[in-house]
Amino acid sequence: MDPFDETPRGGGEGLVETTEAVAAVDARGLVAAWSPGAGRLLGYGPSDVIGHPASLLLADDPPAADLRHAAAAQSWSGRVALRHQDGRRLDADLRAWSALDADGQPQWFLMHSPDEAQLMKWAFELSPLTLAIYDADGRTVRINAATRSLLGLEADDQALGRVVEELYGDAREQGVPSAPAFSEHVTETMRRVAATGQGVCYEVSAPTAPGARELTWAVNMSPVADPSGRVHGVFTAGCDITEQFEARQRLALLNEAGARIGTTLDVRRTADELVGMAVPRFADFVSVDLVDSVLHGGEPLPGPVDGTIALRRVAHQSVIEGVPEAVVALGAVDTYPDYSPPARALASGRPVVSSLGDSDFDRWALSDPARAARVRDYGFHSVMSIPVRARGTTLGVAVFVRRRPAPFAADDLALAGEMVARAAVCVDNARRYTRERHAVLTLQRSLLPRQLPQQAAVEVATRYLPGSSQVGLGGDWFDVIPLPGARVALVVGDVVGHGIHASAAMGRLRIAVRTLADVDLAPDELLTQLDDLVIRLSADGSSADGSGSYEGSTDEGAERTETADDMGATCLYAVYDPISRHCTIARAGGPEPALVRSDGTVELLALPAGPRLGVGGLPFEATELELPEGSLLALYTDGLIDARPGNLDELCRVLARHSGHSLDSTCGTVLERLLPTVPNDDVALLIARTRSLGPGQVSSWDLAADPSVVAEARKVASDQLSRWGLEDLTFTTELVVSELVTNAIRHAEAPIRLRLIQDQSLICEVADGSSTTPHLRRARAFDESGRGLLLVAQLTDRWGTRQTPTGKIIWAEQSLRET
Repeated sequence: MDPFDETPRGGGEGLVETTEAVAAVDARGLVAAWSPGAGRLLGYGPSDVIGHPASLLLADDPPAADLRHAAAAQSWSGRVALRHQDGRRLDADLRAWSALDADGQPQWFLMHSPDEAQLMKWAFELSPLTLAIYDADGRTVRINAATRSLLGLEADDQALGRVVEELYGDAREQGVPSAPAFSEHVTETMRRVAATGQGVCYEVSAPTAPGARELTWAVNMSPVADPSGRVHGVFTAGCDITEQFEARQRLALLNEAGARIGTTLDVRRTADELVGMAVPRFADFVSVDLVDSVLHGGEPLPGPVDGTIALRRVAHQSVIEGVPEAVVALGAVDTYPDYSPPARALASGRPVVSSLGDSDFDRWALSDPARAARVRDYGFHSVMSIPVRARGTTLGVAVFVRRRPAPFAADDLALAGEMVARAAVCVDNARRYTRERHAVLTLQRSLLPRQLPQQAAVEVATRYLPGSSQVGLGGDWFDVIPLPGARVALVVGDVVGHGIHASAAMGRLRIAVRTLADVDLAPDELLTQLDDLVIRLSADGSSADGSGSYEGSTDEGAERTETADDMGATCLYAVYDPISRHCTIARAGGPEPALVRSDGTVELLALPAGPRLGVGGLPFEATELELPEGSLLALYTDGLIDARPGNLDELCRVLARHSGHSLDSTCGTVLERLLPTVPNDDVALLIARTRSLGPGQVSSWDLAADPSVVAEARKVASDQLSRWGLEDLTFTTELVVSELVTNAIRHAEAPIRLRLIQDQSLICEVADGSSTTPHLRRARAFDESGRGLLLVAQLTDRWGTRQTPTGKIIWAEQSLRET
């Protein structure tokens, strides 16, 4: 049967059998089809012209009007000068009809026929597009072969006069779930086109048989109207664009993956982002298993990995809630034998695609009863194993599994490979950062007090909480420093910046504060000296090459390198005396401390805010407070109150409600209420409950500046030791009192005062009105003086001197050893 008669039954393959001259030209101007009639007309065979420019067949340029119609993608007809194979000129009447090919690209049918209507019927019938004409009531007038094939019809009379719902009735009966919704959508759109006279273009997923691949179509609906504009029907043209649609989807997924994978410098979070992008987009189950050392910042395995390997599951996700098909739990270790697809991928360093029925896949699945059950119960049939590799090292393997009907194709492998490659670089960046973070955290913790010193002035609890990996570790610190006279210094500080330089700077400042505290400087004077030190350190850093870079993620949230010339710090320094219950505080920047008095009232201490350390040129001011016994003093860095709005008020409420609780639980409650699980910035918190030394632990005597009072001083000291039950220390104490009082009488000024303090040690203090500081020296053989302080230093555990507003105090301590 001639496929170019008025009722053709075949498809496009019938083109070569027609007696008419018919050709097709694609969007590039190349001949795409050539009928025997065209060969007889011009003398060329199909091999002579197909794939060659159609312009080679022209003897002259086509008429200008025809060119304008062609440029506007409009049908046209006219007389065109053609070139015969033997070189002669041949004028022929041609008709051209524009249509879309199977890829949705425009093409032209060129026909030489004496019957234009006949040619139009042939073009309609042979178009690879699904073409249909419906009347104004939505009933089918005509469909072409491609449409009949889509609907499973053999002849036009099976469709004529039927509406769309009837045409898709068979699909509904076959259980295709999308058929009713699709037919309703087409009918509604057709009615809108017929009513408005406006054509529409849209993409739609057409119903397919159960279990078959879903197809996507580009549909054009246009009204069929007479010259007066009255609409008599609707013309539809559809093109299968499934491949193009899926390609766009893959490209969109890849672009989204580039933005959503690697948002943090956390190995597990990055793996979670990878599986979250793949499921359910193009896989039904995805797992990521990594080398154990990668999770701790250790070195990955160099190059491909041969043999059986054990990996730790860090992420998996499924289209089924709860991931019931997972054989390995999160955090558990799975062992892949050398013949398994994941192990083969690790050995070759390249992806491995396997499916049910492959010998290695079946052997691997059957080697573990649990895995075999999952494959059977959930219908897994297609697997991609892709090595997670970055910078020449192997980090682990990602496994993609499908239970949907379509197996993985080459395009899926390319997409998954690109996503895993991006994730691998992010995982390696996170691994490197984890290693550096652990090093900095180890340094940071080694520079903080490991154990608070024994002292009786205050009860203390502290917390240090490192910031998130996005910001990096900072230089927050705290310290508790015992001072002479049973006093104690409380310190909280924060070095500006993050990273190893901030931690190192914190260590230097902490040591400097302890050194200056040993000199027993007043808080404001200590901050002044510390400010000078920071300025000098900054100057030293700026004169050296402090450049550096973090070898890892270039993500905006990654930790940046701080250099020495960035150095600056805040510091709050408080000295509490349990005898007078006076507390002297000075601060260089930083937040105000909170005070909870013994009656439960909370107060933010409005201390003068001195400049940040390293600014220079501005003074620091000290504030003196009298604290009732049992008061709470909370010192903290700004990471605590900046974490959330309203944290300062919440801190006061928590301290008020928990003032009577243990300090350790109070610290824990403060962090729990005010901070997320991982704060953005480092936090240092120190809470101290004040104590006092009562009259029974302190005795003092005013002494005249007369050598005769030395014996009296020894006597009162001896009597006091007897009352305290410290007779074993009498001899040494009398000697110390004698030497210190004698030195005060001989070399200092009145007033002279002797004080004994029973704390965790026995403290002997002699105050005088002179600011001259004595120095320890070794007396020569015939010197009559100079041995007193040397003797005191040898008989006591510690001794020293400190300045007071009215002079100085020389003190010595003896341990209270059990007898």
